[in-house]
Amino acid sequence: MPSVTYLAEGSDFQGNLRVQGGLRVDGAVRGTVEVNGDLEISATGSIEGPEVKAGNIIIHGTVKASIVAEGSLTLTRTSRLEGDVVVSALNIEAGAFYVGHIVTKDANLLPVAPPIPKLVGRSE
Repeated sequence: MPSVTYLAEGSDFQGNLRVQGGLRVDGAVRGTVEVNGDLEISATGSIEGPEVKAGNIIIHGTVKASIVAEGSLTLTRTSRLEGDVVVSALNIEAGAFYVGHIVTKDANLLPVAPPIPKLVGRSE
């Protein structure tokens, strides 16, 4: 079973944080976060820094950083995200707050959009 690192509510970490396995943040992190596993930021958790990298990311709290997710990013209704996102899959619940740009990885794998049909005009 993979290990999970836990940063409890009321904790305040400053600096670059690298974690093997999963990470759950109920406190505050100021700095770069790299997780070799999945990351969850609870409703009481916050991350502020230049970049957050992880496998799958679920945000219930506040993040002010650029995000790179190898898997999916989920923004729940209580989340607040300010930063650009590079992700394979994105899930945004109604009520989530997001400001930034989104880039989908492997955009070439997305289905091709059908051609736009031509509209037939009225003859006068």
